[in-house]
Amino acid sequence: MAFTLDEVRRLTGPNLLSNYPGAIADVLFTEVPPDEVLRLWQVHIGNCMKALNWENLDYEAPQWRDHLQIFTRVYEGGASLSIAAPMDLLYSACDLVELAWDLCVEQLIASSSNQNEAIGQDARLKALSKSIDQERNPALLRLLTLAQQHDVLCLVDDDELSLGSGASSSVWPIDSLPEPSTINWQAYSEVALSLITGTNGKSTSVRLAAQIAKAAGICAGVTSTDFIKVGDTIIDDGDYSGPGGARMLLRDKRCEMAFLEVARGGLLRRGLPVSRANAALVTNIASDHLGQYGINTVDEITDVKMMVAKAVAPRACLQASSNNTSRMQATLVLNADDKRLVQSASVIDAPICWFSLDANNPMITQARKLQRPCVFVEYDEIVYSEQRQTSIARVNDIPMTMQGTAQHNVQNALGVIGLCVSLDIPRSAIRAGLHSFASSANDNPGRGNVYELNGIKVIVDFAHNSHSMQAVINMAANMQAERTHVMFSHAGDRSDQDIKDLSDSVHQLSPTTYCLAELTQYLRGREVGEISTLVRQHLLSKGVAQAQILLADDPLSGTKMLMSKAQKGDLVLLFVLSDRESVQRFLTQ
Repeated sequence: MAFTLDEVRRLTGPNLLSNYPGAIADVLFTEVPPDEVLRLWQVHIGNCMKALNWENLDYEAPQWRDHLQIFTRVYEGGASLSIAAPMDLLYSACDLVELAWDLCVEQLIASSSNQNEAIGQDARLKALSKSIDQERNPALLRLLTLAQQHDVLCLVDDDELSLGSGASSSVWPIDSLPEPSTINWQAYSEVALSLITGTNGKSTSVRLAAQIAKAAGICAGVTSTDFIKVGDTIIDDGDYSGPGGARMLLRDKRCEMAFLEVARGGLLRRGLPVSRANAALVTNIASDHLGQYGINTVDEITDVKMMVAKAVAPRACLQASSNNTSRMQATLVLNADDKRLVQSASVIDAPICWFSLDANNPMITQARKLQRPCVFVEYDEIVYSEQRQTSIARVNDIPMTMQGTAQHNVQNALGVIGLCVSLDIPRSAIRAGLHSFASSANDNPGRGNVYELNGIKVIVDFAHNSHSMQAVINMAANMQAERTHVMFSHAGDRSDQDIKDLSDSVHQLSPTTYCLAELTQYLRGREVGEISTLVRQHLLSKGVAQAQILLADDPLSGTKMLMSKAQKGDLVLLFVLSDRESVQRFLTQ
């Protein structure tokens, strides 16, 4: 029998298994029934807790008594188990879960009766008891409890604790926390905050939302997979789509409104970055990154993305203070054209604003009948409807839609409109923001950036899964061109079939030239040239001529190859997963 501990990690906020911080472990096994494994694992967790006197630790308030709760999830090939724990004992909670797992495995496969001695149970319990004593921080728990009682946002990490957000925020080192009696709780307020997730369109949506806020005279902050930004100032480049980016942004005194991109990885690694939000947007659901953290199906991805509903559900707003009533109107904005989101909404306890490309979509029809919020396209006009209907803008007047050819950006615009209306941003500012946001490297780097070079139209996009690539290909197919040339690549952690499927999407365009660019930093276990060889053979089998297929060492080299072949009236489509800045620099120079 094979048992593998895949990963143990801290959960710092509401998560897939529960609404509590704690510790989670993902494990892999196939030859034993999951119920048997989980039962035995929980028995050992209980025994370890008893040996550590875990249940009698002196917690500061009743809400921290939830540390005895255990949550489980079964998936194909394994299971996850988490325990709720107070914020000052998350590392110890991870050690506890891992020790219990080791004891569980030993019992399942042991051939002798002294299995506990084999893994040094007594020594590990002794070490864990010592780490609990070192990790405990009653002052931290006291402040967390008081912040909740005063309805003040409190953010915690390994190094710092902060109260409030934006201009009112204060930050202290975790080992030098203030005395509660010195805190003026009434001095802290919160900026309006939105969570934006989905498989594709997240980065475009947070950027567009920030542009709309700017048009309303609001200094908006953005976290994304590309950077963290306040107003027009980029604080840092990199992937800030997790809780770390959220804390950095919300502690910035310049931030007046926050749009947080929350990606699958951050949601599964740590949970939600905040426990409550004024609004949340789910753009769409599609297959991507299957097989990580026990997420093996698109339906399971849906469950992950819909975690943001926990932040806008009424229970997350029950303690809203009288001077912050907007939180009581927290809204979940959902794509009515996505069948999985429609199905998931039936069990969501939160106000919903639907958006759709079709005015006759059943969810839109129902919302209009009930005078509930919705956004849709009717006769090329984007319409917001609630008690009354308001025309927001013509589709063709919004630059990012490329005269309506970029249907995925029409959907992104719809979702952001629903989000911004729920935040009480004036319709005039929404309209102005839509009109001023272009598919350019300045406004939306790497997402549908369009260049006109010597009569050649060039599109640069970061699309990297079948859903996003198909959206860009659909846009390109609606554009007039003499010939089409496409450069694309694949990361090595996708299956051979996924790579072939993505290549089939490109083949739909019937391009004159296919350029296969190597991604040496994304090989992820494959050999250099392995993916290009696979794609080349697949294209040849579909009847593509060998002379139509070019091989490039990297995206920049591939870009140069295609630009040298392109002529006036041609369309060059560049799927750029790496070297984006180098490619853009080459095109602009």
